[in-house]
Amino acid sequence: MQEPLHRRRPTPSNPRVQRTRTRVLSVARDLLPQLGPAGLTYALLAERAEVTRQTLYRHWPHRAALLFDLILEGPDLGNYPEPGDDVRVVATDWLKSLRDGISEPAIRTAVLAVTAQADHDPDSAQALTRIGQDRRAALNRLLEPSGIQIDDTEHTLLYGPVLARLFFDRGQVTDVFIDTVVDQWVTTLEGRRQPGAPQD
Repeated sequence: MQEPLHRRRPTPSNPRVQRTRTRVLSVARDLLPQLGPAGLTYALLAERAEVTRQTLYRHWPHRAALLFDLILEGPDLGNYPEPGDDVRVVATDWLKSLRDGISEPAIRTAVLAVTAQADHDPDSAQALTRIGQDRRAALNRLLEPSGIQIDDTEHTLLYGPVLARLFFDRGQVTDVFIDTVVDQWVTTLEGRRQPGAPQD
């Protein structure tokens, strides 16, 4: 069993606690793209959010935990897909939602920071693993009506081209690009589900 990333996470059902978390994340979301991960210190964040550093450490014992929440508790862009029985439609809508989320400056900066730190920081490595697990579980929930559940490899084959286009090519992820990715992914998915097809 993995050690929880948030070892002392306060009870979110407490309205005061939830208001504090929301305020801090909002301030962090504003500051992170301007200052970068190194510039977003707990001292500055506490000052701007009008909380104590002890409060920050109670919510986020380390920076990776804060970045983790910034990524997974991003702003609601109103485009998260609904579960459905058409794998192609669900995958297309999910990729568009991923593209739009990563386009938010704070989320983009947080993803890059966690990825860059993962090789030498165990907390960041754990956060990166948990983000992947969370996103795959969320996609599998959307796919439940179709009867399809995807594994790690199939998940990577879907989102990988989008992140490569954004972070390595520094290009635009258009709807046409997403349609092409989904076409290839569905073909691969069908091939992997043929009797006798090799599995990873």
